[in-house]
Amino acid sequence: MKKKLLVSLAVIVAVWVIARLAVSPEEKFKAGDVAPAMHLTNIHGTEVSIPNPKSKWVHLQFRRFAGCPICNLHMQSIIQRNTEIEAAGIREVVVFHSPKEALLAFQGKFSFDIIDDPDKKLYARFGVGESLFALLDIRVWPAIVKGISTKPKPEGDPGGGALGLPADFLIAADGKITASHYGKHAYDQWSVDELLALAK
Repeated sequence: MKKKLLVSLAVIVAVWVIARLAVSPEEKFKAGDVAPAMHLTNIHGTEVSIPNPKSKWVHLQFRRFAGCPICNLHMQSIIQRNTEIEAAGIREVVVFHSPKEALLAFQGKFSFDIIDDPDKKLYARFGVGESLFALLDIRVWPAIVKGISTKPKPEGDPGGGALGLPADFLIAADGKITASHYGKHAYDQWSVDELLALAK
C-alpha cells in the first residue's frame, strides 16, 4: 500500500514538473535586448516591419489559435481601445499559430496587423512555449467562461494545439525591447492599461 502511494505521488510530481516546463525555447528576450529585425507579411499580404521606424513602439504579441475564445476576449479589449493605443505611438502586431485561411474570416476584420505562423517559427524564435497549465491554472478559468459567452467570437479547431502560452514584447523604433512578458497561463498578458503605462 505504501509503495503504491509513493508511486502515485511520484507520478503526480512528474506530471507537475513536465506541465510546468514550456516547450524548450530557442531564446527568451528581456528588456534591454535587441529584437531581431524582421520583415513579415500579414494575412492581407501587406509587409510588416519589426522594428518599425514609423512607429514609436511595436507591441508584438503572441496569441494562440484562430478560434481561441480566451484570445478573443483579450483581442476585444485591444479593439475597443486601439485609438488610445495608436495615440500613444504603439502599433499592434499579433501572431497566431493558425494558417491565414483560418484567420481571415474573423481576425481579418481587425484594424491592426495579424500574422499567421502555423509552423510556429516566430514562437520558437522568441521562446514562446506551451504548458498544461495554460488551461489548468485556475486563474484562467474565469476567462474561459467569459470568453465562451463573449460575442462576437471566432470559430475553429485548436490548430497547432490548445496548450500555447501568450507573450508580449514592446519594441522601440531602434529595435530595443522596452519590456517583455511571458505568460504563465492562457490569459496571462498585459492589459491595455499596463501596455500604455509601459509606453510612457
